[in-house]
Amino acid sequence: MADVSRETAPPPDPVVAAEVFAPDRLPNLERYAALLATEGVVRGLIGPREVPRLWDRHLINCGLLAPLVPQKATVADLGSGAGLPGLVLALARPDLRVTLIEPMARRVAFLTEAVAALGLERVTVVRGRAEEWTGPDRFGVVTARALAPLPRLLGWGLPLVADGGVMLAMKGASAAQEIETAGPELTRRGASAEVITLSVPGSSPTTVVRVVPGPGPTIGWTPPGGRRRGRKRS
Repeated sequence: MADVSRETAPPPDPVVAAEVFAPDRLPNLERYAALLATEGVVRGLIGPREVPRLWDRHLINCGLLAPLVPQKATVADLGSGAGLPGLVLALARPDLRVTLIEPMARRVAFLTEAVAALGLERVTVVRGRAEEWTGPDRFGVVTARALAPLPRLLGWGLPLVADGGVMLAMKGASAAQEIETAGPELTRRGASAEVITLSVPGSSPTTVVRVVPGPGPTIGWTPPGGRRRGRKRS
């Protein structure tokens, strides 16, 4: 792993960053951005064209997810890749215990080295596929970012969700359509899903499908800075 103390990525917009991350979390997030801009590019985890927009498209985008994660939650990040959103959540929220689940060896190597370089003692890296998870634990929150269509992702993620937990799937503009397509699978599993859009002034919005096993989400609950719309499956 490169000496990140001498590598820099383009700095974040300080006003936007201050809306999403606590000031004391920014130095380590900047170190992580430097890792993505250097080792992440060299190892093929981040495209070179992504470097100028690392903060808005990736770190801020993932950091906006943090208000949806309860305090002291256990988090499983499926198909973690370069650590998005799992490492961003771990850096932004030191109260969380995060497990990064990733099948590809070169990505696992990057994640393992990044966790060590960033001193993240509450993060565990596991090589494996989400659909083959055999660990004894289930998690309060299961996350995934652009990993698979929602019907397939439900089969991978919901078995890992503990009682009372949620799955947070980061999606794009097709999120509502994916919920419609996943309707039969949601019904079969007795789950509900909704689209939540998160943003702060000056940032691109983050779109999340929030899936709750069993009864639907609490009526009237809205995350800070978020808009919600969804359908309950019964």
